[in-house]
Amino acid sequence: MPLTGVRVLDLSRLLPGPFATMILAGLGAEVIKVEDLDGGDYMRWMPPLQDGTAAMFTAINRDKRSLRLDLKSARGRELFLDLVARSHVVLESFRPGVMDRLGLGAAALHARNPRLVICSISGFGQDGPDRLRAGHDLNYLARGGVLSISGAPDAAPAIPGVQMADLGGGAQSAVIAMLAALRRAEQTGTGSHCDVSMLDGMLSWMSPHIAAAQSGSTAGPSAMLLNGAHPCYHVYRCADGWITVAALEPKFWARLCALLGVEDLRDSAFATGTEADHAVERLEGVFRGATRAQWRERLGVEDACFEPVLTIAELLEDPQVRHRAQEVDGSPVWFPFRVGAQAHAPTGPAPGYGAHSRALLAEIGVGDAEWAQLVNDRVTA
Repeated sequence: MPLTGVRVLDLSRLLPGPFATMILAGLGAEVIKVEDLDGGDYMRWMPPLQDGTAAMFTAINRDKRSLRLDLKSARGRELFLDLVARSHVVLESFRPGVMDRLGLGAAALHARNPRLVICSISGFGQDGPDRLRAGHDLNYLARGGVLSISGAPDAAPAIPGVQMADLGGGAQSAVIAMLAALRRAEQTGTGSHCDVSMLDGMLSWMSPHIAAAQSGSTAGPSAMLLNGAHPCYHVYRCADGWITVAALEPKFWARLCALLGVEDLRDSAFATGTEADHAVERLEGVFRGATRAQWRERLGVEDACFEPVLTIAELLEDPQVRHRAQEVDGSPVWFPFRVGAQAHAPTGPAPGYGAHSRALLAEIGVGDAEWAQLVNDRVTA
């Protein structure tokens, strides 16, 4: 595996950090979740629960180990630094300044391990006037302008059902940064501190739209938005649900119009205003005449950029979706990419809370008597 031999200490909680280390674990890294003694990762206890553990926690924490450690105690910090000396990456998602207050800032960590890659995920970055501001995914989508171009024109912004800033701006940006920093450490022997801002991630995604808005075009930025305003890129109601059309290229749109018997709409792909309303109404009238399955049978074999909107239950039965999945404990699991023919989705169980504390501390020389004292002093458990 590409990251076999790489050890990652993961101090993060909830979604962005654990999703990032899920990717690293899938690539072969050893990931150790370092959790406090007061409940650990909040996601452990979020319903729905399955066998006493949150289903969402299990999904993104397979193949990891868990260490309960009080980083606010002097001995807890010493033990953590001993682990740092034997690790390659530390990932954290505290507010800026928290690691410094714990005595575990970048300078302290690099003093113990000069080649260490440190990755800090935060909402607004490690510097700037709003670096300490609290927030979650929806706030970063709003501040980064994503919500302003999401949803139908003149309607309230549409909230995505998936946490885009957490996963795209946070987790996947962190993975890229950590892999680049590991390569730099390999080349130079020097560690790095990666500053991953979820707001920055969303702003980078907005770059094409920002460029269009600043271009001076008289058409305005809305002319190129793929937010459902144009007939060729729209969600349509059908007899039993919804279907999507994304026929952006002229050849796909022309083919779709021919298949649907509305060839007079060939010039309305990017229509706006009343012309768009008329085209959408015409097409929806056609689509309402059949079910998703019927449209899939009719259009699915054509180059028309059509797909039905599937529920989670439905997608689990989809042949292409099933084909790309790995089976883990009888359930399908997906990984975002493949390197060669090798499957990468982590297949082991998610760790119990502190399940590996004793074994991990034994690796750095903690014997039975000291272990008992550390537990008694609530440094670990």
